[in-house]
Amino acid sequence: MDDRSRASVRRTYERIGDHFSKTREYAWPEVESFVADAESGGTALDVGCGNGRHAALLADAADRVVGLDASRALLREAVARVGDRVSLLQGDAASLPLRDDCVDLAVYVATLHHLPTATDRRASLDELARVLAPDGTALVSAWSTAHDRFDAPEDAETGFDTTVDWTLPGGETVPRFYHIYAPAEFERAVADSGLALRSLRISSGNCYAVVGVEGKGP
Repeated sequence: MDDRSRASVRRTYERIGDHFSKTREYAWPEVESFVADAESGGTALDVGCGNGRHAALLADAADRVVGLDASRALLREAVARVGDRVSLLQGDAASLPLRDDCVDLAVYVATLHHLPTATDRRASLDELARVLAPDGTALVSAWSTAHDRFDAPEDAETGFDTTVDWTLPGGETVPRFYHIYAPAEFERAVADSGLALRSLRISSGNCYAVVGVEGKGP
């Protein structure tokens, strides 16, 4: 049976987390640029923090940082990396355990595309909007049909679901769910959520949106 649940995604990363972390040593340059351009201070959030590589960047820019991930295996790696500089939580991107309007700066990268349904993905974007302060800003990314791995039309309006195998030492493969976004679809998804789209670009085969919440009504 094809299990398309958030619990299944969590179980996948519990299985591969230790090995996965070893291949994710460095922060993405797009995230480095976003954090470097942001105002310092306040509270920052890393949704899908993994081994803490981007939370470590946020810790240099914010007064307080919260890193959230569904996988305990990855959170153990994050503890080793960021220590007590970041408050680490196990949680769900579609139901953030944070109060309204409490986050000034956020990164939500390489995680949205793992949520298995459109409803889950929309809920996670709305949750990010809920916790962002009125003048807060966030960077959201997802894997795109623009990546040269995929044979997709440049003008595609919708993306597709797929699985990409992770190969563990010893040769075992573990399938990972992805929703691959067409850029136009990603733009619509952000615009239709509680977030306000500030800018959108494609870089290294990923869609990147800088978002806030100003100007969004009920």
